[in-house]
Amino acid sequence: MSAILGFIAILTLIVGWFLSRHGLATKPWLEVDSAGGLAAPNPSPYAPAQVGLGVFLAVVGSLFALLITGYLLRSEGLDWRTMPLPWIVWPNTLTLLGTGIALEWALWAARRGDTALVRAGVLIASFCALLFLVGQFAAWRMLAASGNFVNSGPADSFFYLMTAAHGLHVIGGMFALAGTFERIRRRDRADRIRLSVELSATYWLFMLLIWALLLAVLSGSAGEFLALCGQILSQGGLP
Repeated sequence: MSAILGFIAILTLIVGWFLSRHGLATKPWLEVDSAGGLAAPNPSPYAPAQVGLGVFLAVVGSLFALLITGYLLRSEGLDWRTMPLPWIVWPNTLTLLGTGIALEWALWAARRGDTALVRAGVLIASFCALLFLVGQFAAWRMLAASGNFVNSGPADSFFYLMTAAHGLHVIGGMFALAGTFERIRRRDRADRIRLSVELSATYWLFMLLIWALLLAVLSGSAGEFLALCGQILSQGGLP
C-alpha cells in the first residue's frame, strides 16, 4: 500500500511541476503591479484558457491516478496473471512523441509569425496522432489474436480499459488540433493562433507523460520507476 501511495504522490508532484513549468498554475488575478498593489485582471484570453486547461489536466491526471491505483491493488490478487505487452506499443510511443515534437516546432514557428511552418507542424502532429490511434487498434487486434480478450483476465481488462481511456483523450486532442488548423485556415489573429498551438502542445506533452506512466505500470516496471523518481526528487532533479 505504501508503494501505491508513493506512486500517487510522485505522479502528483510530476504533474504539478509540469503544470508550473507551462504556466498553468499561475494566478493572474493575484499578480502585483509596479506600485505594489493587485494588478487589474488581464482581459486577454490567455489566462482563462490556461487556467481552464490546467483544471482539466488536473482532473485527467486524477482519473488516471485512480486507474493506476486500481491496477496496482488488483495485481495483488491470487488470480492475477501477467500479460505481455504487444510489441507495437513501443512504436506507438514514438508516434506520440512525434506529435509533441511537431507541436513544439509549430509553437516555435508561431512565436515567429511563420504561418506556413505552423500549418505544417499541426498537420504533422495530426498525422502522428492518427498513427498512434491506428497503432493502438492494431495492439488490440494482436491481443485478440493471441487469445487475450477484454474478459480473459483482470490484467487484460485493465490493459483495454486504461489504453481506451487514454485513446479517448487522444481523440479529444485531435479535435483540438482540428480547431487550431481551422484558426490557421481562416487567418485568425496571430496571438490566438499562438495560444491555440501553445495549449495543444501542453496537452499533448501531458498525454505523452500519462502514456509513459501507463507503460511503466503495464510493463511491470513500476517499482523501478518509483525508485528512479525517488532518486530524482531526493537529488533535487526537478527544478
